[in-house]
Amino acid sequence: MLILEGAQAGLSWEIVLKKRENYRKAFDNFDSVKVSNYSESKILTLLENEGIIRNRLKIRSAVRNAKVFLSIQKEFGSFDGFIWGYVNGTPIQNNFKSLSDIPAKTELSDRISKDLKKRGMNFVGSTIIYAYLQSIGMVNDHIESCFRHKELFKSNN
Repeated sequence: MLILEGAQAGLSWEIVLKKRENYRKAFDNFDSVKVSNYSESKILTLLENEGIIRNRLKIRSAVRNAKVFLSIQKEFGSFDGFIWGYVNGTPIQNNFKSLSDIPAKTELSDRISKDLKKRGMNFVGSTIIYAYLQSIGMVNDHIESCFRHKELFKSNN
């Protein structure tokens, strides 16, 4: 998810989602060990892959972030344990009335972004991290009238 969130920076989600399967193949099914060991020649091959977003900084970031990801796993036992530790394992349940009420970032995403950057990750700004938190279910930002809001609210209570 972090690779895709970083790739999306400055682009529409539609572009990234259309390329998701290409990313899965290009990045060895998002295997963090494999990605962390990519050589310069593998990076150059990715830069030629028309099925993904061929941005040198984003591709190098994926490799760098995979190394940091593995370091976090080692320190915390899992990346899941690390990231969910920020909310004590309990999803944040928001109650927004309209899409315009949903923030692009929050104090929580600011803290996580700062921590990940301090550890050496990049393309993990607060807005990217907030989108990541939404995508993994740590934050329920479905508006109150959305059927998913009610489903997720019930499952979290």
